[in-house]
Amino acid sequence: MTGRQTRPRLTPARLSPREVVRVGATGLRNRPTRALLSALGIAIGIAAMVAVVGISSSSREQLERQLAALGTNLLTVVPGQTFDGQEAKLPAEAEAMIARIGPVTAVSATGAIRDAKVYRSDRIPKVETGGLTVSAARASLPGTVGATLRNGVWLNGGTGRYPAAVLGADAAGRLGIGRAGPETMILVGGERFTVIGVLDQVKLAPELDTAVLIGWPAATDLFRFDGRATTVYTRSQDSQVEAVRAVLAATANPQAAGDVSVSRPSDALAASRAANATLNGLLLGLGAVALLVGGVGVANTMVISVLERRSEIGLRRSLGATRGQIRTQFLAESLLLSALGGIGGVLLGIAVTTGYAAYQSWPTVVPAWATTGALAATVLIGGVAGLYPAIRAARLSPTEALVMV
Repeated sequence: MTGRQTRPRLTPARLSPREVVRVGATGLRNRPTRALLSALGIAIGIAAMVAVVGISSSSREQLERQLAALGTNLLTVVPGQTFDGQEAKLPAEAEAMIARIGPVTAVSATGAIRDAKVYRSDRIPKVETGGLTVSAARASLPGTVGATLRNGVWLNGGTGRYPAAVLGADAAGRLGIGRAGPETMILVGGERFTVIGVLDQVKLAPELDTAVLIGWPAATDLFRFDGRATTVYTRSQDSQVEAVRAVLAATANPQAAGDVSVSRPSDALAASRAANATLNGLLLGLGAVALLVGGVGVANTMVISVLERRSEIGLRRSLGATRGQIRTQFLAESLLLSALGGIGGVLLGIAVTTGYAAYQSWPTVVPAWATTGALAATVLIGGVAGLYPAIRAARLSPTEALVMV
């Protein structure tokens, strides 16, 4: 049996992912100084972006905390007037219904006790009331309105059932009480109460400064208190303050929403949102510039690498390396170079943010999207920047590459 014998066709060996990484890393190791400087350039750009985002985010977090202390998300609900000019009343279940509103994060209330007068002792003339008010208060009130104690303790489930009172800052001054204690007594509606706490000035609810606050159960037991709130304080998510305000009246009193008055959101909330929008635009612009600078650095490094390594490219092509393998090699070098610079830049940016925030006594905030986005964008930019040099290297023929050396 005769016939022409065909020579078996050789198929170039494929590079495994591990080999691709090893070949790409070899190119970087052979020129460590240039690789280090190129990675450093990328790292500085990425560090600048991460640091700007981190410092701005830390500053914004500090600003939001300060604005929160000003009550940007605090709304108050009080009864208005009926059609005939009489003072309206909130339903007994108003608090519970308001608490069911999804974006509402905290609810508390006070209930005015109209006929109770406050005196330092029974020797004070009846007409000298000092202009003080008496209100029943929920245990959650300080946390909702941001009240702090100058000294003593706040009402709780135990003390709220007994004749115990917490004084507002001005109320304590008018009564001549500087410190709470078991021996400090006052008269509230003819009943002796022990002063267990004194509040600091409450900036978000100044009406509490002249108030004598007692427990809800004690007010019900000792006075003719019907248990209805006269002021409901609510905290809600910043982004939903207007939406919550729109439904508060109807929620508090579904039968007569017109008889309910709701405070408007603080102007500081609008200022906070405007500042956030401006900062977001600034961060995006700076991030884009940093990534562009990093991409140009990678492209420049890889083009120079191709020009300097023609002999290596020619030798590899002569030994059987395919254009695809050459292209993969230089693209892998570009990606590794970008990844090293990106990781170093992220770590450096976090360190700068942490140090500056600690110096300013700010909370340290580095958004996850900034770090992951910086790494992803760096690798993407590195791949795009290294694509042209990789294609150019792959197009060099073995003879051309060796002759040009």
